[in-house]
Amino acid sequence: MFPYPILTAGLLLMWLLLNGFSLGQLVLGIFVSVFASWAMASLRPERPNLAKWYLLPKLFFRVVYDIVKSNLAVSWIILRSGRRHDPGFLTIQLETRNHFALALLAVILTSTPGSAWLEYDSNDNTVLLHVLDIQNEAVWRDTIKNRYERLLMEIFA
Repeated sequence: MFPYPILTAGLLLMWLLLNGFSLGQLVLGIFVSVFASWAMASLRPERPNLAKWYLLPKLFFRVVYDIVKSNLAVSWIILRSGRRHDPGFLTIQLETRNHFALALLAVILTSTPGSAWLEYDSNDNTVLLHVLDIQNEAVWRDTIKNRYERLLMEIFA
C-alpha cells in the first residue's frame, strides 16, 4: 500500500504544516501523500545490468583525463581569441540501445567542455552533438564510438 512510507509520512507532515491541522486536512493530506507515493513508485527505473562492473574505474579515469584535456583545449581557445575555431554540429550513429549506457554517454559528452549532447533520435539511434572546435569529424566519431561507446557496451552488456 505504501511503496515509500517515509515519503508518504513526510508529505503528510508537510501538508499539515502548510495547511493547518483539521480532520478534513488530515484526510486530504493522506490521500495526496498516498497518491504521490504511488506516482513515485510508477517512476521507479529498472536496475542496471552491470555485466563488467570492474571496468567502471577505467571509464572513470578515461573521462577525467578527457575532461582535463578538454578544459585545457577550451581555455587555449578562449585565451587566444585571435585563433579561429570551427564550431559545428555532428550526427553520430550509435550501436548501443541500452538506456543506462545512453544516459551515461550523454553525461560524459555534456560534461566534457567543448561538446554538448543536443538530441537523441531513438528511431535512427543517432545523437546530435555540438562541438566547439570541430576540425576533423572522423576523429570525433572515432573517439565517441571507440573510446566511450564500446566501453559502455562492455559494461552494460
